[in-house]
Order: sequence, then C-alpha cells, then structure tokens
Amino acid sequence: MKKTFATLVTVLALVISGTTLNAQTKKDVKVNDSKIVWKGYKVTGSHEGTINLKSGSLTFKGDALTGGEFVVDMTSLESTDLSGNMKGKLDGHLKSDDFFGVENHPEATLMLTSVKATGKNAYNAKGKLTIKGKTNPVEFTIAIYGSKANATVKVDRSKYDVRYGSGSFFDNLGDKTIYDEFDLVVDLVF
Repeated sequence: MKKTFATLVTVLALVISGTTLNAQTKKDVKVNDSKIVWKGYKVTGSHEGTINLKSGSLTFKGDALTGGEFVVDMTSLESTDLSGNMKGKLDGHLKSDDFFGVENHPEATLMLTSVKATGKNAYNAKGKLTIKGKTNPVEFTIAIYGSKANATVKVDRSKYDVRYGSGSFFDNLGDKTIYDEFDLVVDLVF
C-alpha cells in the first residue's frame, strides 16, 4: 500500500510539474509606454508619424516567445514630420477613405500565428494583419530583451485596398507616386 501511494504521489508530482513546464504565460503590453512609428515613402521623399496601440499581449512558454495579439487605434494616426496646416491636411487625408478610412475602420489588428526562435533573443514571426477589414499574412523579425520587444514590419498597402497614389492601381503618376510598402517600427514594453 505504501509503495502504491508513493508511486501515485510521484506520478501526480510529474503531471503537475509537466503542466507547469508547458504552461503559457500571457503578458499584457503597456500601451502608454509602447510606441509605433510609421514611415511612408514616395518618389519625392517620405513622411513619418505615430499610431497608438489600443491593446496588446505577448505569449511566452518559459522565456520563449510563442505568440501575441495586438489592436491598433487607427484614429490616432498622425504625422510627426510636418506642422501647422500641412500636418492637418496630411493627417486628414491619411484618415480619409483615400487611405485608411478610419471612420469605418477605427482599428487594425495583428495576430501572431507562428513564432520560431532564430537566435538568443530573436524570433521569426508570422501573423495575420487586418487593415480596413482585409486580412493578409505578414512576416517579420522580433527581438525580445527583458521586458521590451522591437520589430520592423513592412506592410504592402495595396493588399489592404489603400490605393491613393499607388502605381499598382494607377498609371502615369510620375513624381506623385506613393510607394506601396510602408514601415511600422514597433517598440513594446510589457
């Protein structure tokens, strides 16, 4: 009887410790301490600005990143390289239906679907990015250092029906062409 009880306790301890080892931990992103910078490019130059994270979390198994999900507040979209009337015009245009249509699409989302370690603190992340109600796959590298993470995500706006000034949709734009790819430089604190 003692041997059976000892075996049962040992098996129970192994099951509990195995469950703990396999447990995933979700860490909320501190949205007020995190930052997303966007950079858009055109034939004659570029513009940049910020956009706020509404919510987000990263999922870990031990110290290893395994997933994440994020919601971006599209209504917070603004330029930082202009001021005055020019800033107001660009910000309004970016929020209009010509670009991101934030009145009808106030949020964008990113759901990480696959994360693989590529080094001590680096991961290759694949996910589903939704902008203007359209979802497409994205792939990028994310680095984790303590309670901080950073990544640069290249987004092809043509896949999200953001057509204004795009050479993919319009001919003969010349120096009015705005390139389809833009960058999101993301710095997260969790």
